[in-house]
Amino acid sequence: MHAPTGSESDPVSVFHALLTDEGQALLEELRSYDPGRELAVATRLRRDHPAELVSAALGQARLRQRAAAKFGGGDGGDAARMYFTPDGVEQATRASVAAYRAGRFAALGVRSVADLCCGIGGDAIALARAGIRVLAVDRSPLTCAVARANAEALGLADRVEVRCADVTEVDTDGFDAVFADPARRGGRGRIFDPEAYSPPLSWAVAAARRAPCAALKVAPGIPHEAVPEDAAAEWISDGGDVKEAVLWFGTGPHGKRDVRATLLPGPHTLTSTGLPDPPAGPVGRYLYEPDGAVIRAHLVAEVAERVDGRLIDPTIAYVTSDELRPVPYASAYEITDVLPFNVKRLRALLRERGVGTVTVKKRGSAVEPDELRRKLKPTGPNAATVFLTRVAGAPTALLGRPVP
Repeated sequence: MHAPTGSESDPVSVFHALLTDEGQALLEELRSYDPGRELAVATRLRRDHPAELVSAALGQARLRQRAAAKFGGGDGGDAARMYFTPDGVEQATRASVAAYRAGRFAALGVRSVADLCCGIGGDAIALARAGIRVLAVDRSPLTCAVARANAEALGLADRVEVRCADVTEVDTDGFDAVFADPARRGGRGRIFDPEAYSPPLSWAVAAARRAPCAALKVAPGIPHEAVPEDAAAEWISDGGDVKEAVLWFGTGPHGKRDVRATLLPGPHTLTSTGLPDPPAGPVGRYLYEPDGAVIRAHLVAEVAERVDGRLIDPTIAYVTSDELRPVPYASAYEITDVLPFNVKRLRALLRERGVGTVTVKKRGSAVEPDELRRKLKPTGPNAATVFLTRVAGAPTALLGRPVP
């Protein structure tokens, strides 16, 4: 007897059918799902299973493959055991970032968190694994069903309560902390105005201020002037990619603005010391490219101080120094050549050096890297990095190589 799948208009019933023995058997059969064979696989499976259930299982197989980058693939990762919605995969926090944030909560002595706008439960899972009791709230019945199934699948159901409700109507009294992740996507894509978040950032800030401790996940492009005066601001990158900004409340002394950049793995955290912008000067032997989280947090001056460096231009976030002083907050390159930007001169120099593999980086240049590579036509056994930038206001090309 086939598992009931409900109707096309009832996605929750269709999802619950995946949790039956028949649904689980289908998901297990699709564990090594090959997108190139989907039509043939679907045709075969529909001979023995309801078409709606097969479609749902194939959809989960696709989503699990997409989610592997965030939740870990293969038998050792969580993605193969979790459940997703298309929006859930897109909006979920990367597991490494969620684990870091949960660790901060635990270090603050937090033992219970109201997770508002929980989505598929990625943050709730990380909080529960940190030993924290979680109330996970979302207004979508399907999303709540998925979050509940994920807590069950990962053995965390005893620490995670999922509630389907409007987060603006949930009483968070009695919880040690609040975590809110307002939706930042709409029908037309990303939402950049914090007041257009769902719910608006102003509501989330008010909810955070009512709690002993709170963290609000916001887009990394949030302007510094939009950060409330009583909030600490943290920009987080993972593997060199900026993932999010977090506004923390109740985590430090009043009257002191805490701005930081945290780089994962590590973590490596750089905190603002209020330094003025460093001076600009000539390009030295080494160039430092600050991590994107450092730049977003406006902490380039703190990097420059650590490497005894200067800017190559007052408007460009490249730091240069005459000495090599490795820091985790910036990638270091040894610069071999500095020349005014000119495609013919650059092509001749690369040919002279036998450079066939070119990595093009740019900051403050309108030149498109792919277009430049085609014009350079590099050939040879060597590799080099070309920086397209400005030095003292003039378009410049820097040639160098990464420092191991």
